[in-house]
Amino acid sequence: MWRFKSEQKVFDIGGVKIGGLPGERPTVLVGSIFYRKHDIVEDERKGEFDRAKAEELIHVQEEFSEKTGNPCMLDVIGATSEALIKFIDFTAGVSSSPLLMDGISYDVRIDGLRYVDEVGLSERIVYNTITPGFKPKELEALCESSVRSVVLLAYNTKDFTSRGRFKVVKEVIPKLLKVGVEKIIVDTFVLDIPSLGSACKTIYDIKNELGYPSGCGAHNAIGTWRGLRTKMGKQASNPSMATAAVLPVAAGADFVLYGPVEEADYIFPTVALVNAAYAQVSIEKGRRPDTGHPIFKIS
Repeated sequence: MWRFKSEQKVFDIGGVKIGGLPGERPTVLVGSIFYRKHDIVEDERKGEFDRAKAEELIHVQEEFSEKTGNPCMLDVIGATSEALIKFIDFTAGVSSSPLLMDGISYDVRIDGLRYVDEVGLSERIVYNTITPGFKPKELEALCESSVRSVVLLAYNTKDFTSRGRFKVVKEVIPKLLKVGVEKIIVDTFVLDIPSLGSACKTIYDIKNELGYPSGCGAHNAIGTWRGLRTKMGKQASNPSMATAAVLPVAAGADFVLYGPVEEADYIFPTVALVNAAYAQVSIEKGRRPDTGHPIFKIS
């Protein structure tokens, strides 16, 4: 079913494998925590939050990861260096999942790099995100850091097409490799509903031409859909979010940033269903997935 010109790269990040042929390896699902206006955050600048509620949300994601066979990661978002460091320290203590270190500015992310190096968390950290318009000091910081995993955002300010996204990814990858980044996963950039289609096309192009693990933040298509509740009603929200999450999976995505970690209880089963369906095609071709794959866990 899936034929790619390039050999598919598979990376082990903090014990989670990501990449490879669709159908053989389940999609990695990434929930966001401590995002802007997250109700568990009491002071976004100081990093004060409801620890009990945060731990509960993390454990629910892990529970559904275990039920479905879809590996999970956490996208840990911080508005300031102080907040990001507190959030990373907490999540690393209550979860063994890999963590996307998602500071809202490069200065915050660089401070985060220094911290995770100091406390020995580098193997579990993914630097989120490098954009094509990166600052030189970001590459310098990555070169000096022990963190070797990076999310590369396929954001082309001059060309929003799938062709434009692929172009900037191809240009930036050699620069990341040069400073010692070893594990590059590509976020093909979703801003709204139309861009979700281009992002899915880019997922295939990246895997086909370059072989790198690819996915996207599909939930952005729903977050910017202004008429969703007013025109369609509140009941349309969760089905639309689930549909947005599975669309890139159907296009071969290795990972999906599915949005708020609160959505784990219905996103994981939805994605697992698609993974299980595609796995049957692999089985018919003589390639049997591991016993932990959703096809063997969800029924």
